[in-house]
Amino acid sequence: MNYKNIFSGILILSFLFSCQSPTKKFSDSIPKGKLYIIGGGKRPVEMIQEIISLSKLDKDGYIVVLPMSSSEPDTSFFYTKKQFAEQGITRIFNFHVERGETLSRQKLDSVKTASLIYIPGGEQVKFMETVLNTPLHEAIKIAYHKGTVIAGTSAGAAVMSKKMITGNEFKHPDYTGDFRTIEAENIEVLEGLGFLDKTIIDQHFVWRMRMNRLITVAIENPGFTCIGIDESTAIVVEGDSARVTGISQVIVIRSSDEKGKTKNGLLGKEGMELSVYLPNDVFSIK
Repeated sequence: MNYKNIFSGILILSFLFSCQSPTKKFSDSIPKGKLYIIGGGKRPVEMIQEIISLSKLDKDGYIVVLPMSSSEPDTSFFYTKKQFAEQGITRIFNFHVERGETLSRQKLDSVKTASLIYIPGGEQVKFMETVLNTPLHEAIKIAYHKGTVIAGTSAGAAVMSKKMITGNEFKHPDYTGDFRTIEAENIEVLEGLGFLDKTIIDQHFVWRMRMNRLITVAIENPGFTCIGIDESTAIVVEGDSARVTGISQVIVIRSSDEKGKTKNGLLGKEGMELSVYLPNDVFSIK
């Protein structure tokens, strides 16, 4: 028996396993972190205090802010920092990167061990074009699985799920903020950060009357839980459970696994489930 070859083979296998992506290693495990998904608008003091408590920032730790969705990232960071600083939190860091730029190893390690990763509003597509499938994306996932709280508002809420509403319409490309139809192949959906596998998030929901958009997405994504979060309102996700917090409502549309139907470009489907949740209500996102 050639023990030298056997030993070499063991070394090679050990090397391959050690080089496996940490995300793949975590893929089947339950994340230890929480998601704090805000529907946009103003963030009441109580909401900031709750984020601080959940991420244990009142005891120790620090915040990493990722303002890449904003057209003015420094301004976005300034106002984010101001809200937390007013509550006595001073260890707040701006980790803005441009598309194609890579954070240093030291900063990536800091992302992985942050108490809170905060993603402000702006354009979710801009954020994902910068972050998707990069070392930073990997670092955020590792942090979440290890126990970091990931918070995002508006665009920062939309990026949380694997399938992400972009805000664009294929059939009505001139943006008006109104979603007047429930049409097939109209709402653009791209890839998000991937923390929620079978859930899709919409934001500014009640205030901006986005029901038609979410109904469209729900019909075209059978088996998904589609969640519309209003302004100054959030859901706190831990495992498969979501709790409503803030001042307004969360609308949930559940679409069965059966496909919908299309006629003259219009979408239809029977048996969809709609729920309206109030602050402190808890629901399942499975």
